[in-house]
Amino acid sequence: MTESIVISEEASAKGTDRTLAILELLGRFRKGQSSSEIARSLGLPVNTVGRITETMTKRGWLYRREDDRRYVLTNRVADLTRPQVNDKSLVVSAWDCLKDLRDRTGETTQLIAMSEGKALILEQCVSDQAIKVSGRIGMRVPCYSCAPGKSILANLPVQELEQYLREVSLKRFTPRTLATRELLLEDLEEIRSAGYGIDQAEGLDGIHCVAAVILDDYHYPIASITTIAPAFRLQSDRFEDIGQACIEAASIIRSKLLN
Repeated sequence: MTESIVISEEASAKGTDRTLAILELLGRFRKGQSSSEIARSLGLPVNTVGRITETMTKRGWLYRREDDRRYVLTNRVADLTRPQVNDKSLVVSAWDCLKDLRDRTGETTQLIAMSEGKALILEQCVSDQAIKVSGRIGMRVPCYSCAPGKSILANLPVQELEQYLREVSLKRFTPRTLATRELLLEDLEEIRSAGYGIDQAEGLDGIHCVAAVILDDYHYPIASITTIAPAFRLQSDRFEDIGQACIEAASIIRSKLLN
């Protein structure tokens, strides 16, 4: 009896490992993979891959396209990891504020959270302007090179910020990227003082953004709300007004989450 239990546990662990390997593989190939491609990449029997992908499809983790029969990830992983406070969805609580901020500024607004050391786009409300900036839901960018990411970093506990700085490799994307520890820490201090962060073409040339942090009931930075636009339209004379608008929006979202 004991031996059969051990064998069962080993088989279960192997199945779990293979399932996770498929998830990770498809996460790297957003255009999808066929059963044979998955099997070849992971060194698994095609029949084994077929059984696992069939189960994952039935449970909503994968979708198999009709045209090329390739498996792609669904949004279920993202849905499970969407931040919540007091059982309230951050995205749902922020949606009206995203729309109001978009209408107030005339520019695209986004809700950003920190995921795996990067700024992750959870939701956005795109500008009606002919020339505008927008991203892709689920897109990740370095925290240190954008206003929403820096706003979150500025409000992290000291130990977490130190750990982030030890693990991140500061790279220069534009001439204005804060690619040294000293420059970044100086900017984070200014964000704490002002209450909002600014990105002046630090991640991409020609794009500016302004953001404010959203805090939970323990004053931990769970996300930030940002306005992003072409630099020719979002210039320095608008930073303070939009910064205050972001602060107000973040405060309203926090109230919705806590009340």
